[in-house]
Amino acid sequence: MRSWDRLFIGGEWAEPSSSSRIDVISPHTTEIVAHCPEATTADVDRAVQAAGRAFASGPWPRLPPNERLRALQRLLDLYTANMTEMGLLITEEMGSPISFGQAGAAWMTLKTMISIAETYPWEERRPGAFGDVLVRREPVGVVAAVVPWNVPQFIIMNKVGPALIAGCSVVLKPAPEAPLNALFLAEMVEQAGFPPGVFNVVPAGREVSEYLVSHPGVDKVTFTGSTATGRRVGSICGSQLKRCSLELGGKSAAIVLDDADLDVLADGLKAASFMNSGQACVAQTRVLASRANYGNVVDALAEMTRSLIVGDPSDPASDIGPLVARRQQERAEEYINLGQHEGAKVVVGGNGLPSGLSRGWYVRPTLFADATNAMRISREEIFGPVVTVIPFDDIDDAVHIANDSDYGLAGSVWTADHDAGVDIARRIRTGTLGINKYGLDMAAPFGGFKQSGLGRELGPEGLTAFVEYKSITL
Repeated sequence: MRSWDRLFIGGEWAEPSSSSRIDVISPHTTEIVAHCPEATTADVDRAVQAAGRAFASGPWPRLPPNERLRALQRLLDLYTANMTEMGLLITEEMGSPISFGQAGAAWMTLKTMISIAETYPWEERRPGAFGDVLVRREPVGVVAAVVPWNVPQFIIMNKVGPALIAGCSVVLKPAPEAPLNALFLAEMVEQAGFPPGVFNVVPAGREVSEYLVSHPGVDKVTFTGSTATGRRVGSICGSQLKRCSLELGGKSAAIVLDDADLDVLADGLKAASFMNSGQACVAQTRVLASRANYGNVVDALAEMTRSLIVGDPSDPASDIGPLVARRQQERAEEYINLGQHEGAKVVVGGNGLPSGLSRGWYVRPTLFADATNAMRISREEIFGPVVTVIPFDDIDDAVHIANDSDYGLAGSVWTADHDAGVDIARRIRTGTLGINKYGLDMAAPFGGFKQSGLGRELGPEGLTAFVEYKSITL
């Protein structure tokens, strides 16, 4: 597996300011497989200064939008050629099953954002109260993009793609568990011929990340991660009146009506509940079933859960890979113990390594029944392959349970009556939902209600997140 010895700052591969490095550990083998430099605050200063120069005096923000799009199209072409290698790299560094298709999702995101930008109203003349007004959308400035390890390239493209399209310059801070994919992307940016300083990469941990977020040279922070860290990011940005977007945690509910096709449900929740080995903020980890149909739903999900193939994430046959780190494995195991202590019943799974595995940070896919929405396994984000089935009395009760959460990121409704499903979806306070499926659409806004975050990514709204409005009265 490839390693990197330099940082990408100011359009070149720069020597890091210290000898400190990040060792990348394979979650499958638990062995060190690669390394890269660990950026310091001095490196962040260099990156922010380079981004600031690129924005203040470089050509990028002053180019016509169609010229920026040509550069983004060159990047997309390079990404297309390197997509297989990118997918394998992500799988090796953070354990995501290759079947999950992380690189493909990132590619589709960039492709969709380029398409949206082709008709985006960068400047429009509109009638005002005292005559015509020219309304411009101009780049927000230097953007700090702080991304997590779970779906790194997809989240990078959610942020970096529209920020670059808008004319911003970017300092990307990848997570220390999965830094290599960001450096690989930097190679493609270099080959695509972007101006120096427009894109910079500084892998680092929490302290350096906070330094970047609070840096006076940063105009906007876009962050994806835990709600707890999001609060800290938001407080820093609030104290500086700095723009910020926060995409945070979730505890999403799948509402199953009695007329739902249980085969469709099981197949759909295989992806929606256990995606990326459960390491997804949008995972449908609360399944709500009526008391009359509860046993049938549990049986259908139990059969599906037992059928999941757990193993080497580089094997296309594997449904579930390891969790990213030992701490995440321990966290999931603690929640499994907690759920049983609270009175829920383990129908499938439980603690211990899955059969046939003697190493790796694996957790057995686990299904809980006999749970209530008051239990911690129903209220807190586990971030592992753990799903809880909760009974409801009627539709109003199901809607109440779905909304009785600190989060509001995703959800789904499963029913043979499409119109009824949409009516129920309208009542759920969450940012994205699906009827008889769950999946993000890159052309539609993505984000959460309540403690699931602030702002939206993807769609035209994701591009608007990186502009400032200017009104010129004529």
